[in-house]
Amino acid sequence: MEAIQAIMSRRSIRKYTPEDVSPEHERQLLEAAMAAPSAHNRQPWHFIVIRDRETLDGIPEFHGYSKMLKEAPLAIVVCGDTEVQTTDFWIHDCSAATENILIAANALGLGAVWLGVHPGKEVIENTRKHLGIPDHVVPLGIVSIGHPAAEKPPGDRYNEERVHRDKW
Repeated sequence: MEAIQAIMSRRSIRKYTPEDVSPEHERQLLEAAMAAPSAHNRQPWHFIVIRDRETLDGIPEFHGYSKMLKEAPLAIVVCGDTEVQTTDFWIHDCSAATENILIAANALGLGAVWLGVHPGKEVIENTRKHLGIPDHVVPLGIVSIGHPAAEKPPGDRYNEERVHRDKW
């Protein structure tokens, strides 16, 4: 799939078939994430790959928008290490990594959705406890991943009113 097509046809996919995500695809998603730009090339990210059913099923108990994880065969938690990147640029870096995962998933024929964790203090703390994340590492988000259960046509989100040229 061409890069522009992968970007333009990406959709948030919340329903999955029972088919597993291959280890090869998992590796490609992580490589895509780590290919993201980062401020001063600090690469402050850490990724928690979750396939364990009990671990996946436990997340909706504290994250109100994550019910699809009960069907997902795979999730990747994108975290920022505040000891590696001491400014808030880790948020930008990890967001770019997350978007790369979403685009790569679409290019591989997978479906994915970004579940925000940061900046919600309670969901950050519950995610830390559930996954054993150290205090200097902040979970930015969770990407739920699987094979799409249905086709979801791409939308046209271009809005000329949001484009300002040369000045506001």
